Amino acid sequence: MFEKSFQEFRNIRALTVTGMFIAVSMMIEKFTINLQVTKINFAFLAIAVIGMLTGPVMGFAAGLICDIVGYLANPDGAFLPIYTLVAGVQGLIYGICLYRKQEHFEIFGLDEKGSLLVRAVIARLIDVTVINLCVNTLLNMHYGFIPKQAFSAAISTRLLKNVLELVADIPLLFILLPAALLAYRRAFQNHPA
Repeated sequence: MFEKSFQEFRNIRALTVTGMFIAVSMMIEKFTINLQVTKINFAFLAIAVIGMLTGPVMGFAAGLICDIVGYLANPDGAFLPIYTLVAGVQGLIYGICLYRKQEHFEIFGLDEKGSLLVRAVIARLIDVTVINLCVNTLLNMHYGFIPKQAFSAAISTRLLKNVLELVADIPLLFILLPAALLAYRRAFQNHPA
């Protein structure tokens, strides 16, 4: 899977689609809802599509690029490379869970679309629990964005925010991923890579 995904860097179609979805991610990022306690955005949707179409290696690179370009376009605070690495890992997660799985693997006896949707839920749950709740909370504490005394309050607030976001995120993934896959296949079915 990683080797095939790495080969996507030589594919003009894959690079073009990735660039287009990085631009979409930047546009979505502009509509971030900034609350005092947290930010809510849906830029992960573009990264999920990139991971699904081009794999974990390109997904990782797209996550890095989105974070860097997003910071350059809208600098908010200090630039910390560790957060860029975390954004890359998010792209990696979506790539591992979604790349070419819909073509070769069925899960729980489901058809292609059902298998894709189950994998999308798994990817989003890993992203939310491991990255958003654990890694980002610990990094925010480490860099002093969250005082150590307020850790339990921060975790409970972030947990509530992420659970509420999941209610919206999952249906959006259910709509977007199959539609993006269908559009990609229709656009390129007669044009092999």
